[in-house]
Amino acid sequence: MTRAATRLGLTQPALSAQLRTVERLVGGQLFDRTRNGCVPTDMGRRVLGTARLVLDEMAQLMSTTRESDRRGPLFFGSVSFLYFAKLVENLKQLNADVRAEARGSSAEVVDMLEAGQIHVALFEFFDGMPSRDLAGIELRRLVTEPSFVAVSEQDPLAEQEEIELSQLADRDWVTPPAQQQGNRMQMFQACADAGFVPRLTHHTGEAGMARGLVASGAVSFAAAPSRTGDGIVIRRLRGMPLMTDIFVATRRDSPVAGRAHEVFACAADAYRSVLDRNPDYRKWWDAHPEAHPEFT
Repeated sequence: MTRAATRLGLTQPALSAQLRTVERLVGGQLFDRTRNGCVPTDMGRRVLGTARLVLDEMAQLMSTTRESDRRGPLFFGSVSFLYFAKLVENLKQLNADVRAEARGSSAEVVDMLEAGQIHVALFEFFDGMPSRDLAGIELRRLVTEPSFVAVSEQDPLAEQEEIELSQLADRDWVTPPAQQQGNRMQMFQACADAGFVPRLTHHTGEAGMARGLVASGAVSFAAAPSRTGDGIVIRRLRGMPLMTDIFVATRRDSPVAGRAHEVFACAADAYRSVLDRNPDYRKWWDAHPEAHPEFT
């Protein structure tokens, strides 16, 4: 009993107590004590034979489950970034079977991540994010991105290289629906600092519709890599008053567990692929490495 306890990392009294528990469960004595140690009883030999089969099957089950985890689908969730498709393509280098979902808000993406419905997520900072419980999730900031502004190419402000936010005080604004706009409080604060309350006239989460409304005379904030064209121009805001953190998150129990750095590399490569859509942003990016310190 002493040697067995040592092999199992237990004290001899603890092992004796466990053995008595097993004997109560099976309803009989499993070992006889002799001068040369313990020998199994007839019942003990039957229990040992069955136990070995059970342990072998359990080992096979655990091996199969781990292999299934490694080979199973990788579920990815994100809001609709311009580099969404490129990131899906990159993730296939880590797992050939990638299932992607685009959601309307960053909060919804994080809900899915916390619930284990997705393994990898890409999302923006949103109101209420600091209160989220992200236990079991590796979170890294991809980039701190400045918001640009989209105006009609017919707007007199389109002639300027950069626009003061206060110059847009009398414009109709296009924004996502309130439940989809994660940085709503930041937006209102930036406008308040510029001396006005934005006139939120139009609400849509569909990019083509928003661009059409801007081409017709409204204005909107725009993602930094947005492209000029189709009747609108993208201009930087003087002083970059609205900055948004974008995050990459990986669950530690996912098919890419332990490879969060590779997931980040996939996201970084996808982000780089859209930098040149807006030459003005590319210049700002090159001049501000502090906004993307983990890019190499």
